Amino acid sequence: MNNWIQTTVGEQATLQRGFDITRAAQRPGPVPVISSGGTSSFHDEAAAKGPGVVLGRKGVVGSVFFVETDYWPHDTTLWVRDFHGNDPRFVYYFFRSFASELARLDVGSANPTLNRNHVHPVSIVWPSSVVEQQAISALLGSLDDKIELNRRMNETLETMAQAIFRDWFVDFGPVRRKMEGAIDPVVIMGGVVPDPARVAELTGLFPGTFTGDLPDRWSSSTLGDHFRLERGLSYKGAFLHEDGLPMINLGCFLGGGSFSYGRMKGYKGEHKMRHLLKSGTLILANTDMTQNRIILGSPHIVQEGLCGEEVLFSHHVYAARPRFESSSAWARFFYFHLLQPEFRARAEGFATGTTVLALPKDAVEGLEFPVPSEELNAAFLSLVEPLLDRVTANELENRTLAETRDYLLPRLMSGEVSVRDVYSAVSE
Repeated sequence: MNNWIQTTVGEQATLQRGFDITRAAQRPGPVPVISSGGTSSFHDEAAAKGPGVVLGRKGVVGSVFFVETDYWPHDTTLWVRDFHGNDPRFVYYFFRSFASELARLDVGSANPTLNRNHVHPVSIVWPSSVVEQQAISALLGSLDDKIELNRRMNETLETMAQAIFRDWFVDFGPVRRKMEGAIDPVVIMGGVVPDPARVAELTGLFPGTFTGDLPDRWSSSTLGDHFRLERGLSYKGAFLHEDGLPMINLGCFLGGGSFSYGRMKGYKGEHKMRHLLKSGTLILANTDMTQNRIILGSPHIVQEGLCGEEVLFSHHVYAARPRFESSSAWARFFYFHLLQPEFRARAEGFATGTTVLALPKDAVEGLEFPVPSEELNAAFLSLVEPLLDRVTANELENRTLAETRDYLLPRLMSGEVSVRDVYSAVSE
């Protein structure tokens, strides 16, 4: 730690309150408006040059964001006006490691608030060498960059799987293309399967005509014909504990099919076997407290390896329990149907309540969907499951990468561990 000095936050990074701007005053543009919760909107004018570091000042204290481009720091934030020659990304990671201290400096009562005058005088240790700062930020940044790359890859893979499902089972693309006179199997299947033998086999599973509104030999079936919905554990807050059983709750659902196992709660209270989930179970949010109503009815398939051998689910979540042995094979099929915008609109129509929306069980179980043959459903699963297995593998890798980053972050930022120590440990 020869190059580390005793200093204060304000001597290394000067913070300034952000700038107020109303939605009505914003004009369409590429400039991100960074609020205490992250990017909240976009504008055509920047108030600060990038790269920048932004801290949550009001509402969400302790949040930290790194902005590559020019940006507009909102009034609910503090932004680094002067880096004093330090590496901006190192400053970002410093404040990430400083998040608990920022939360402790909260001066708000009902609404959390951070005052820069309370942050600036805090005593810290700091590497005076910019080269060392850059080495630390490069190491931590490489982990975050890989996490982001995996996240984007997962978005692409999930989009591909959803596109195939919609073409086959919502828009009836292969059936319509046959009716329009297409004879090339690759064309009939929309070009998603390049293998000639496989695409010919798939083409044969689709009829070339409709009976009424459905493809010939398909049927109309409800979710309730295959599954019964069960509500999860009505838990007591006093028994929430980080060492308890992991419990999937409403906060895990992010909307649009996105889901975070990192938001599970630990629970040490009593529960019954019916409050436990197995991997492969279809679940969905039955409550929504967000303003834009993106959570209600949001589905997820419980992934093996991401939540432990035993996992609870809360009363804000429905679990779809198979009615028959053959029902489990349809979990993924109905999952994709519940992602469709048509279901989103129907879910809001069924919802009860004003401030807090609730989705009645019988309304979901009674939803009718066009259902193909078991053979076609199996063919769909064989096509998309490799994509979804890759998604799960990426999520597992991201968990390991995040744990490594979070372990190294406070040690690197305090000088307890050097970058050289890390690379030496890896090479051993």
